[in-house]
Amino acid sequence: MFVIQLKFSDNKSQASQFMDGHKEWIKQGFNDGVFLVVGSLQPNLGGGILAHATTMAELQNRVSQDPFVAQNIVTTEISEITPAKTDERLKFLLDESIAT
Repeated sequence: MFVIQLKFSDNKSQASQFMDGHKEWIKQGFNDGVFLVVGSLQPNLGGGILAHATTMAELQNRVSQDPFVAQNIVTTEISEITPAKTDERLKFLLDESIAT
């Protein structure tokens, strides 16, 4: 499982120009079954994503395709988490970590 932080850079003012492409990129992440949760970092610092079912290399490639990343509107930080215990509703994450 991965936590992706997309923190606004000094180019934040250009975000509106690339918002449609960014939303399409997010939609594709959900369609591909990689993104679990997408939301805003508060207060208005950028965005955060929980991702799974991918490798670090694949995820880095995916993140580089985000228009916000390509246009330096955000900086990125990706952290990998190996789940050891979850709520029952997230048990599938434990099963994934055993399989990898």
